[in-house]
Amino acid sequence: MTTQFTRAEYQKLKQLLNEQAYYYYVLDEPQMADAEYDQLYRRLLQIEHDQPSWVDLDSPSQRVADQPLSKFQQVKHAMPMLSLGNVFKVDELTDFVTRIGSLLSKANQSFKTIEFSAEPKLDGLAVSIRYEKGQLVQAATRGDGATGEDITANIKTIGSIPLSLRGESHPDVFEVRGEVVMPRDGFSQYNEWALQNDEKVFANPRNAAAGSLRQLDPRKTAKRPLAFYTYSVGVVEPAHGFTTHSEVLAWVKSLGLPVNQLNQVVKGATGCSAFYERVGQQRDTLNFDIDGVVYKVNDLVWQELLGFVTKAPRWATAHKFPAEEATTIVEEIDVQVGRTGSITPVARLKPVNVGGVTVTNATLHNEDEIKRKDVRVGDTVFVRRAGDVIPEVVKVVGSKRPHGTQVFKMPNQCPVCDTRLVRIEGEAVLRCSAGLSCDAQLKEGIKHFASRKGMDIDGLGDKLVEQLVDAGLIKNPADLYHLTESQVSGLERMAQKSAQNLLAGIDQSKQTTLARFIYSLGIREVGEATALTLAVQLKRLPDIIAADEEALQNLPDIGAVVAKKITSYFAEPNNQMVIEQLQAAGITWPVIEIIEATDLPLQDQVVVLTGKLTMFTRSDAKTQLQQLGAKVTSSVSAKTDYVLAGESAGSKLVKAQKLNIAVVDEQWLQDLTQR
Repeated sequence: MTTQFTRAEYQKLKQLLNEQAYYYYVLDEPQMADAEYDQLYRRLLQIEHDQPSWVDLDSPSQRVADQPLSKFQQVKHAMPMLSLGNVFKVDELTDFVTRIGSLLSKANQSFKTIEFSAEPKLDGLAVSIRYEKGQLVQAATRGDGATGEDITANIKTIGSIPLSLRGESHPDVFEVRGEVVMPRDGFSQYNEWALQNDEKVFANPRNAAAGSLRQLDPRKTAKRPLAFYTYSVGVVEPAHGFTTHSEVLAWVKSLGLPVNQLNQVVKGATGCSAFYERVGQQRDTLNFDIDGVVYKVNDLVWQELLGFVTKAPRWATAHKFPAEEATTIVEEIDVQVGRTGSITPVARLKPVNVGGVTVTNATLHNEDEIKRKDVRVGDTVFVRRAGDVIPEVVKVVGSKRPHGTQVFKMPNQCPVCDTRLVRIEGEAVLRCSAGLSCDAQLKEGIKHFASRKGMDIDGLGDKLVEQLVDAGLIKNPADLYHLTESQVSGLERMAQKSAQNLLAGIDQSKQTTLARFIYSLGIREVGEATALTLAVQLKRLPDIIAADEEALQNLPDIGAVVAKKITSYFAEPNNQMVIEQLQAAGITWPVIEIIEATDLPLQDQVVVLTGKLTMFTRSDAKTQLQQLGAKVTSSVSAKTDYVLAGESAGSKLVKAQKLNIAVVDEQWLQDLTQR
């Protein structure tokens, strides 16, 4: 039967259904009975069947794609998705608030009490959702904070996330960050259904949410009861004019996106603590899992002033609820070998549920800890799990120790390569000194070498690394660059095409940067920031290798311990050989021009980046500025010499103008680099 609706009537029906979804999911104030909504939705489907050319992307019918994906694509976040620091006790919270007050005072900000936007810390999966011209165009997981996976098709299946923003006036680009969760009632119902239909049963709502978003077939995700709550925004173009975080969230809600109803603006450490206690008391009655609360300085200008430390903002922290504990029995104790040869004792446990997660292993940290706690096979122990932290054995229940238990003794030889273990003076851990000749260290070292922050070798996953090592095809990272198609295609689950793709990814990785190369070597205590410091400050690999401890300690943020780790690494003949082999295999990076410090045009100048850059990536711009002698910071202050402003620059640009700080553009940086 053909419908008699006009296109205008179809548009009105579609808008009505979207409006009802907003009342239902965002405001929690249904305006229509479910049966009435279902009847109107069926009418919409009939119209779209009769008039397929009328179907719009924001129609409720377009939430579920017809075909599964072959794999998830990688998405580079336009603005990094940051992690948060933690506090666990009231005095730690007080220290956090006091530290913020001190920093604001130093920045000449006057205040009586600091205002915070407080919210529950949802235990789900963080995602970023991007709208352009009001339409949902992309969604991605957090991943490592810089790069995630494209889950657009799955996000569209979540009814609380609008396919198009409400209203007529919204930004050209609008990116929201939030948490996808599976409500507790939906989790129980889904597991009941899964049991009856011989499907996978999830251990807890967080795993259920994460597993649902990792489905290649969005039709399966659509069957999972998922919800979404916004907690911040990312890129917004043109920039919004709000002055507080709470105003931004209210704006987000007006555009049709859900914001948690427990959010509240509080004042000072006292207000934060009261919010924590109040939410903690409600925790068991909520329809979603939380593992703490989050406090964010509400004033956005203050957020800019406070800036960031490493990958976490100074202006926010998570106040975690006490770790959840359970008792179980230690069935076995063995040791694991880490990437740097560290020997970690691990308790193999009788499976126990801790905070909704089945725990079978728990770390015993090191030789001193296992002696201090006197953990033995057969002991009943308390096991603690806090969030994503590796479970640990807290203490032994002495009264339940069976007769005849034996004190655990750490091995003298590496359990993998049989090399004698050593304990370096001043360190708590035993180490295998065999380096890459130990298969356990080799596997972990290759994984680190090939990681996204290292050489970024596409297609070289953990399982494949283990196969390559076990087959004897690689003895050090340089061997990767000599693999042949016949060798790789002979491995389990590796067809010719997969082998070709892997070899192409390995070949592509030869073009890198000095900082990435240094990081990929896996030098102890040398992360991304230290690797970049070495590259920017010393500029040449031979100079980095030749630098002594004193020279290294003169570099920014490198202390005595890290300096010793670096010199020890480069003094090892086997490491020198691997580096030579890697360069001989064709790994190269752009040569950094050596300029005398007195000739650096930005020597000791402080520069802040803001806005969207088009001529450089933000990382490249930062590296170029550092090579020109500048110190790049994240916040504008009276000490700032230049603000490099890209498109849609926001509050940093406004503050720079108020302080009469020189504002420059990308062409200014381009001109300096070409001198």
